[in-house]
Amino acid sequence: KLKPKSQMIMVLMITLPTWINMLVRTYAWRGILDKNGLINSLLAVFGISPVKLLETTFAVVLGMVYNFIPFSKMDESYIQAANDLGANKVQAFFKVTLPLSVPGVISGITLVFLPAVSSFFIPKLLGGGQYVLIGNVIETQFLTTGNWGFGSAISLIMSIIIIVTMALARHIDKRISAKGGNA
Repeated sequence: KLKPKSQMIMVLMITLPTWINMLVRTYAWRGILDKNGLINSLLAVFGISPVKLLETTFAVVLGMVYNFIPFSKMDESYIQAANDLGANKVQAFFKVTLPLSVPGVISGITLVFLPAVSSFFIPKLLGGGQYVLIGNVIETQFLTTGNWGFGSAISLIMSIIIIVTMALARHIDKRISAKGGNA
């Protein structure tokens, strides 16, 4: 059996590579939002005094959205075809864009939900530690208080919530796919 310190090092070695890219992007936002950062430098050019952007709710939300929102593009020819067949913009949206977007939205929610609820370094780096998400609570239980039992319990509850959410999303996706196949 490994000592607790060795266990922490092993966990860190396994998870560190997955964090680096996101961590670099989050640190870049610190530079952009800082008192002497890019945005305030641009504001100074126009004679506007610096605005506090870092360690705000805005910074945390911006960092979470930037790191977790997936973007996709739809083929414009579908909209053109709907227009050619006589659909106006509203009809094209409800008959083409929305049905084609729903599976992507469900996948996006599923892919974004887990990292968003477990994030702990974005609120710490961009929010100055004053914003606490469930990921911060779990991190504190494991690293600060050493209460591995409570941290594990919270993690297990979150895992169950995530599994239920993913099952629900899969069920909705199947219903939408079946409905689309019959049309």
